Amino acid sequence: MTSSTPDKATAPKPSERAADGLFRVFEGMIRRGDLKEGDTLPPEREIVQTYGVSRTVVRETVLALAAKGLVDAKPRFRPVVQKPSFDTAMETLDSVVGRLLGQPDGIKNLFDTRTMVEASLVRQAAQDASKDDIAALLSALEANGKAIEDSRRFYETDMAFHAILYDIPHNPVLPAIHRAYTEWLAPQWSRMPRLPARNAINHQSHKAICDAILMRDPDAAEAALRKHLRDAWDQVRETFGDI
Repeated sequence: MTSSTPDKATAPKPSERAADGLFRVFEGMIRRGDLKEGDTLPPEREIVQTYGVSRTVVRETVLALAAKGLVDAKPRFRPVVQKPSFDTAMETLDSVVGRLLGQPDGIKNLFDTRTMVEASLVRQAAQDASKDDIAALLSALEANGKAIEDSRRFYETDMAFHAILYDIPHNPVLPAIHRAYTEWLAPQWSRMPRLPARNAINHQSHKAICDAILMRDPDAAEAALRKHLRDAWDQVRETFGDI
């Protein structure tokens, strides 16, 4: 690990809260590369002595760094600098999204953004999906069909089918977005009654999307996707009412 001494640009300012100033110090060191991926932060006692702050301030700073995805902080271990990823970027939004979902139409608004994203993805898949992409999609569809009688497994394969759509563009942002959508919506989706008859309908919707992609018809793929998600939202409203 390199020196933990800050330069003038990142040194705490007298007007700052102690935790804010210390956060800015370590954030600057990580972004400049003075602290690299895999490096540990100095021991808590050393930070206290170097920066003249309390242990409470150090712990608050570490929590803030972890919330920003800059360090991996585990109990009884020194925090480790981690490589930024799109998953950690999404994780930093969890608390904000959680509050937004509690607002009127919050869940519907999030679901609508998912529809817009996936409508674009199926169009691109119909135009650009490779043989390997098609094989992965067909395999996911087959697994989904075999799980119709097992509702827990059907839910898992349903998510896996949609995940393939996010994988096809080979853009690392998109799978992270899908994982975030899945996590954010899971509290509602996991409480949905999982009936084999409903599973069969959803599987047929997946098949219609897949067939349109195989036919290289982006308009049909988008229409099938939008119908599927409209039906899915109607199922949610049947269960929970207006949310």
